[in-house]
Amino acid sequence: MFEKVLVANREEIAVRIIQSCKELGIDAVAVYSDTDEDAKHVRLADEAYHIGPSKAKESYLNQEALLEAARAADADAIHPGYGFLAENESFAANVENSEFTWIGPPSDVMADFGEKTEARKIMADADVPIVPGTTEPVTSPEEVEAFAEEHGYPVAIKADGGGGGRGLKIVRDPDEIESKLQEAIREGDAYFDNPNVYLERFLEEPRHIEVQIIGDEHGNVRHLGERDCTIQRRQQKLVEESPSPVLDDETRDEICAAARRGAATADYVNAGTVEFLYEDGEFYFIEVNARIQVEHTVTEELTDIDLVKWQLRVAAGEELSFSQDEIEPRGAAMEFRLNAEDPDNDFTPIPGTLSAYEPPRGIGVRVDDGVDEGDSIAPFYDSMFGKLIVTGQDRDEVIARGKRALDETTIEGIPTTIPFHRRLLEDDGFVANEHTTKYVERALVDE
Repeated sequence: MFEKVLVANREEIAVRIIQSCKELGIDAVAVYSDTDEDAKHVRLADEAYHIGPSKAKESYLNQEALLEAARAADADAIHPGYGFLAENESFAANVENSEFTWIGPPSDVMADFGEKTEARKIMADADVPIVPGTTEPVTSPEEVEAFAEEHGYPVAIKADGGGGGRGLKIVRDPDEIESKLQEAIREGDAYFDNPNVYLERFLEEPRHIEVQIIGDEHGNVRHLGERDCTIQRRQQKLVEESPSPVLDDETRDEICAAARRGAATADYVNAGTVEFLYEDGEFYFIEVNARIQVEHTVTEELTDIDLVKWQLRVAAGEELSFSQDEIEPRGAAMEFRLNAEDPDNDFTPIPGTLSAYEPPRGIGVRVDDGVDEGDSIAPFYDSMFGKLIVTGQDRDEVIARGKRALDETTIEGIPTTIPFHRRLLEDDGFVANEHTTKYVERALVDE
């Protein structure tokens, strides 16, 4: 096992990794920008190193600064968390080619799944259903038109390196083809340094289902069940739950087996998620997130498996100690993202200082955060500062417990997404499991 790990991230996920390191007897090294000198993850670490100014580009995205900090600390390995450089194949390769161990999927696997057309080929070879679409880049309006004639409108034009809605354009009419194609190409080039785009049939009212996977260097791949991430706004997740209330047991087994099969075909190592869209009783692969996810906590609560500890163990060469049959998710869980945003003002991020911060407690309540009372939410980074996870015997108990936990939470000094979450748990459509990925915009935002 490692003696010292550098955590190349900040706030909530850095705290989470530091905690797992300490439980394994590993010294944890934090990094910080000018803004984060007194941040919670710095306070909890065994040692910490300054890596640059507040802007992420000059600190948390500065590969050389991170490697220099690891050398100064004499670290054994680097854990990227999620966001920032977590899915950056060049950073993963730089770490792999250095004296440090990379705690995450190998850079070549990351590269394969980073290119969406290549990912679709891998999954098709593994007999995993994919959304009808192209497996080669398209360059001309004529190709889009031919695809639409075969599959119908609307058509999704997607950036090959895209994610989070960037580089995604929906064509609903032939007159839109040329302009939307050029927009997708420009966004792909600007955001992902990759102008290639591909086509998919656009699903109008899907559910978003993801399957947690983990693999080791000895050829073992496991799935740890699925999560439903359908409650999202502009393709940004807000609430995640497990088990998915839309899947029957047969479909659940099929989608989890497909995710495991696809990961095994790609020689996947470490943690990740295989993402699917589900509509009209069918599921389709869309992408792999080659990293730990924000919502990994939901799976941990139902399986009693510490995914971050297993990331560390796998990177250190250990073999997974549990078989697939030994993984038995129990009960239900739901995660609410705590963002410094005003849900009644278009979810506008509003940084500030937490003049009061009292998270909830009690049975079935877990809070993962990167702040304490008196800490500030900086304007330079993502607005999420914590997560509330509630568990229960079933979905009804989780909803009731979520209401109680949200009502017990006291946060002052900044707006948060808590009012949105309260509305959601009172919403008849959500409680009745009638929501899709479009539901937030249609039913909740304008209330």
